[in-house]
Amino acid sequence: MYTLLVVDDETKIRNGICNYFPWNEIGFEIIGEAKNGRQALDTILKQQVDVVLSDIKMPVMSGIELAQELYSREISTKIVFLTGYKEFDYAQKALMYGVKSYIIKPTKYEELLATFSKIKDELDRERQQELAIPVTLAADATVQLPEAPEDPIEEQGYHEKKIAAIKAHIMECYRDVTLEEVAGLFHMNLYYLSKYFKKWSGQNFSEYVISVKMEKAAELLRDFSYKSYEIGSAVGYDNAKNFSRAFKLYFGKSPREFRDSPP
Repeated sequence: MYTLLVVDDETKIRNGICNYFPWNEIGFEIIGEAKNGRQALDTILKQQVDVVLSDIKMPVMSGIELAQELYSREISTKIVFLTGYKEFDYAQKALMYGVKSYIIKPTKYEELLATFSKIKDELDRERQQELAIPVTLAADATVQLPEAPEDPIEEQGYHEKKIAAIKAHIMECYRDVTLEEVAGLFHMNLYYLSKYFKKWSGQNFSEYVISVKMEKAAELLRDFSYKSYEIGSAVGYDNAKNFSRAFKLYFGKSPREFRDSPP
């Protein structure tokens, strides 16, 4: 059973989606509702959400902004937009951030069924691929770690070393590092790496990458020879507005406010 989060600012629509479609019969369990993208993001950061079914135009944080946050944080939650807005630019932005489908309200039962049946098949394939990938690393010239020992204590030490190696790579290549790149480097499946990193480090992969970027940005902000947009670019944010938003979300202050505050 895969987890589904329903996001819409209209209570009536959320209730209808949750109560009048046989989600359990097609392999999904509704684990929550949210009335805007911010509430949805908070839920996704706290628990595993496989799929989000979301409206686009909402107060506080729109569906597009939610998709952008998940994309920038490299969170693997899949998104389906359910919206009454037919403008082409919305559809383009949805595709840009990896949104799986774009359904116009009012949707037909058959369309909803077909869309989520396809997503379930995709999730099934990813899960099967995860189970088929061996846990241990294949030694190469770039990353060399021993195979996991059978002794539980030694095995824990092995996994801690592996996480340390992954973190060291992120610390070195934080500007452009991606889940896909690290998965290839350490010979791990994308989906498995995400779960593995969470299990053995206690953090989501994307959360750790963001923390490294933000701590480096904070360090650079103490040097007044750098402009804010230059620092944003240095840590991987080519859009100054996105950098400012991410920095404030992490520190509770904008880059300007942080720079003006006492060290």
